[in-house]
Amino acid sequence: MRFVKMQGIGNDFVMVDAVRDGLPREDLRALSRSVCDRHLGVGADGLIFALRGVTADFQMRMFNPDGSESEMCGNGVRCLAQFLRDQGHTTERFVEVETGNGVLRLEMMPDGQVKVMMGRVGLTRGEIGMTGDPDSTFLAQPISSGGRTVLATAVSMGNPHLVVFLELGEEVDLRDRGSELEHSPLFPERTNVHFVKVLGRDRLRQITWERGAGATLACGTGACAVAVAGHLNGLTERRVTVDLPGGSLFIEYQENGEVFMTGPAETVFEGEWLAPATLAPAPTLAESPSS
Repeated sequence: MRFVKMQGIGNDFVMVDAVRDGLPREDLRALSRSVCDRHLGVGADGLIFALRGVTADFQMRMFNPDGSESEMCGNGVRCLAQFLRDQGHTTERFVEVETGNGVLRLEMMPDGQVKVMMGRVGLTRGEIGMTGDPDSTFLAQPISSGGRTVLATAVSMGNPHLVVFLELGEEVDLRDRGSELEHSPLFPERTNVHFVKVLGRDRLRQITWERGAGATLACGTGACAVAVAGHLNGLTERRVTVDLPGGSLFIEYQENGEVFMTGPAETVFEGEWLAPATLAPAPTLAESPSS
């Protein structure tokens, strides 16, 4: 199985051209666990397959290191757009990609960065996938974390996010508190968790515990959720730079609820996965299992 290793501000992925080669016949969840293993495999925050789309030009399927399939990945979809261009599948400035969060429109910027129209943010419990009244929101609400109660805001970017704002001097044990909140009973399908410090009305600093992946250097959908939560809590403007351990993303939260994300996508290396794999024709979105 040929692959390309790519990264978007430190969020790294194994990219597979299923447009050209088809999908492996083996269990994709087991394959992702093997490939993403940083000791026995290639090592990555996710395994991404580029496929032909049905309602758009292309489709993205992304699997986490624990084998679960993710609805969306902001850094991953930027890498996918660059990957499709590098593989010769498109030369267009704009590319549309089917994801578990619907069709996203991506723009290849002149400076080499990729701008993604991430779609409309979801703010109700029903949209986020939380327990409780599906029509209610979870804005600056109390939740247990690290043996105490903190205020958190939940947002959906097609996948669930929980945002906790910290004081500038406050420290947090990301592994313990991130894992605890990921498995909160409020989120039956688990959630991504972000701890955030406000540096100014136009700048945030974020660390992330990703659902199914653990601590990562970056999270694109998370940066969008953090920017939305910052504005909803009256802490920031609608246009912010979000600093993550692997780099920075520029996020725009428009008044109509749509969110735009701009950031880089870079190739690290190419290789071949030598474990036996029989290839099959790539399925369409309609034939894929639901995320």
